[in-house]
Amino acid sequence: MTIQQPSEALMPRSYPPEFRRKVLDLVASGRKVAEVAQLLGISDQTIYVWRRQHLIDTGQLPGTNSTDQSELAAARKRIAELEAELAIHRRAAELLGEVMSPKGGSRPSA
Repeated sequence: MTIQQPSEALMPRSYPPEFRRKVLDLVASGRKVAEVAQLLGISDQTIYVWRRQHLIDTGQLPGTNSTDQSELAAARKRIAELEAELAIHRRAAELLGEVMSPKGGSRPSA
């Protein structure tokens, strides 16, 4: 019996695309998902998720393909970074007493 470290329990392991492809090839060749999962030490559910995503990527099922998912994740990460940066700039402007209107206008000169 192995005991997982807390970080292992919370973070799913990442497998290389070649490994995923070989797993899906084994299942496609007629091996049972449970058999392949046990043989390779991965969960049945992981294989089912990979198989479903493969069907989406090949157009056999509707859904968001892997490329679009990657681009969407990158865009969401970038948006979060920009929002954090904007919050920092707004806070700095407040501290400096130079808060501008939300429409980007400037204060009239005196």
